[in-house]
Amino acid sequence: MNKISVVTGLFAVLMMTGCSSFLQYEKEAQLKKNDEFESAVKIEEPAAVPEADTAAAITTAAALGKTSGDKKAPAKKTTPAKVEKKTAVKPAKKGSKAAAAAAPTRRQPELEDDAGFNGRRPIVDPFRVGEEVVHDVSYFKMSAGELRFKTLPMAMVNGQKSYKHNIAIKTISLFASVYTVDDNIDIFMDYETVTPTVFELHVKESGQLREAKMLFDNAKKMATFWEKKVTKKDGEEEKREQWEIEEYAQNVYSAIYYMRMFQWEVGKEYAFRVSNDKENLVFSGKALRKEVLDTELGPMKAIVVQPNITLKGKFKPIGDNLIWLSDDEHKYILRIEAKIKIGTLVSEVVSITPGKMP
Repeated sequence: MNKISVVTGLFAVLMMTGCSSFLQYEKEAQLKKNDEFESAVKIEEPAAVPEADTAAAITTAAALGKTSGDKKAPAKKTTPAKVEKKTAVKPAKKGSKAAAAAAPTRRQPELEDDAGFNGRRPIVDPFRVGEEVVHDVSYFKMSAGELRFKTLPMAMVNGQKSYKHNIAIKTISLFASVYTVDDNIDIFMDYETVTPTVFELHVKESGQLREAKMLFDNAKKMATFWEKKVTKKDGEEEKREQWEIEEYAQNVYSAIYYMRMFQWEVGKEYAFRVSNDKENLVFSGKALRKEVLDTELGPMKAIVVQPNITLKGKFKPIGDNLIWLSDDEHKYILRIEAKIKIGTLVSEVVSITPGKMP
């Protein structure tokens, strides 16, 4: 897998040199037009997307993974308006069809851990509508860009209730004199199966303009990828690829959110399928340890995960990279480290805005 996250793409960009302005292209609007995609995909979103409540942004670790003990407020007593009379349900006879239907089955696919899940759905949903996690991306301790993870209001994709997530990367003004980046991607995941259906990638940089779309047809087990781009070096390019995917596969961007659904018990390894660039892979991550991460928000409890992949049966470490997840029900991405040939690139949380239940 060429990319484990959108952060990796920014890390590559940070090593480039170029002008400070975006690439100019007179037919930029045509890059976004894709008749085949638009005929295959219908996305219905709320008429208005409410802005995140900036007043609720977390500026300390008080509400998330803090190291000191909390006193919980006493639960309010509620009196139900009406108590329904419960009727006894007779247990199904052993060996009967009813008993077989009631018998618990292993969560699919079997390579995925099932702790904390009820079938494909997590028992506790880690996502909140309106949540936003902002990272500062630095190289040699110099701030180079900003990374944002958002969860937006639910959408309907081809009639199915879906999560909508967004990841955005932007270079800060100081680094923009070297190379300018303003990229973002919308990721749609089916609510019931928690599998990706669509992503739409929008790239606007000094050296290129690019629009990419992908459709995961989980019924037919087929992925279709479209890309239109313009670069200074090669001019206009267009690509369409199609390949078979495995059941319950994630794409490289949905994988960032999907990993937040697991429990991440120290010493345990977690795995799930990923399909990218005409290849079917297995992402795996091992929870190495728990630690208190010192951040701009204060000390935060975290789980350190080391990611790896398996391609065509062969185990391949993803360099010397680490991911820190918040040690709570949200599993926010708090920090990412990627060691490269010279130095280490770091993306670390600077603010968290909590959202509301979807």
